Amino acid sequence: MPWLDLPAAPSFWLRDARVAAGFLAAPVPGAPIDTEGVVRLDLRISGGQIAELAPEGSAEDGVDLDGGQVWPGLIDAHVHLDKTQIWSRSANPDGTHAGARAASTADRTHWDEADIRGRFEFGLACAYAHGTVAMRTHIDSYWPQAQIGWRVFRALRDALAGRIELQASSICPLGQFAGLDGAALADEVANSGGVLGMSTTGIGDPDWPVIASLQDQLDRFFTLAEERDLALDLHIDETGDTRARMLHAVAATALRRNFRRPIQCGHCCALALQPAEFAAETIRLCAETGIAIVSLPMCNMYLQGRAPGQTPRWRGVTLAHEFAASGVPVSFASDNCRDPFYAYGDYDLIEVYREAVRIAHLDHPFGLWPRSVGATPARSPGFRASRHDPGRRHGRPDPVPRPVHDRIAGASAERPRGFAGRPGDRRGAARLSPARSPTGAIDGGSGRRF
Repeated sequence: MPWLDLPAAPSFWLRDARVAAGFLAAPVPGAPIDTEGVVRLDLRISGGQIAELAPEGSAEDGVDLDGGQVWPGLIDAHVHLDKTQIWSRSANPDGTHAGARAASTADRTHWDEADIRGRFEFGLACAYAHGTVAMRTHIDSYWPQAQIGWRVFRALRDALAGRIELQASSICPLGQFAGLDGAALADEVANSGGVLGMSTTGIGDPDWPVIASLQDQLDRFFTLAEERDLALDLHIDETGDTRARMLHAVAATALRRNFRRPIQCGHCCALALQPAEFAAETIRLCAETGIAIVSLPMCNMYLQGRAPGQTPRWRGVTLAHEFAASGVPVSFASDNCRDPFYAYGDYDLIEVYREAVRIAHLDHPFGLWPRSVGATPARSPGFRASRHDPGRRHGRPDPVPRPVHDRIAGASAERPRGFAGRPGDRRGAARLSPARSPTGAIDGGSGRRF
């Protein structure tokens, strides 16, 4: 099926679009919300932005979507573009987290600037083709090799400004921030306009050392961020070991230090297995300190609970509903794609949202959960908000008229690949066509360069 050909005129209407009510900044008078939380609207597009919302049937002419869904630009708040697409040369031998760490560490011998840039740009092209307008990537930051990845990030962030908004966060073990190398890395992050990030998973047994033994390192990390006015983005408790309680330690440290910059915490898997009282206290601290949570449902399902010859006993995701009920922002994101931490994926946030709905029971009702790949991550990492309201850049129309449950039930609709086929690009539409990743693996169709 070809993509929709949008008019070349500077202003036009999209007629009879299904829009999740959660995407709207305010109700549209005269447009009722159906039982699935969806509104049927006409949208006037002017200068590439939504200029007007009106009840379905208001526009006299325009592109008839026949009830097809329209989503705002998607925001992927947690990815790893510097290690994407290395699976074909550095596969995970057993599918475990330990196997992923070992394989990716060994692969770093290939990571010169050309290698990182080719894979990084390929991942961006995949995401862009799938309707993503902003991403935060983590950069493996083992000093001094970290300088290569950060140099690639700065170049592509600047080159692609106006098409896809990029942020970056460091990722390395917490202990890497001790001493002069830690200060040098923090300076590199600050000079790149980045976010200070670390991981506690992988320190000996997953996160199990007594919190007191890590508290000095944690305070050092916070000090480096405070001195440079940096936000934080942390990989923590990515394990099924209930001795992993770093989210609680981070929230308590932020509260004690009166830390004022944004904090996003990713994974937080172990919290789902903690005693109810401890989990509730941790969630309360996160709400009090303003911590935002990002869950990575596909990667966590892939890694967590894996053991040879054993069926997994849990889903690996954090307490999304409980966080949301306490006012803690919860986003869902792609995480790794075709590397040792996740063998699959295509930076398709519609796929991520669909799987999050199934894995974390975000349905019946869908409520505001569609915002978890749009407006919620826009606020948490500080991107431009992703909503359907006047003044916002419009997203992508779905060429297949489907209610919400059909979008969740089926595979992602055929969509254009690469910049030339992007909804709103007036150079014409593209068809689905296979392409190869830089490492030679068939990528499922996306990935034309910008």
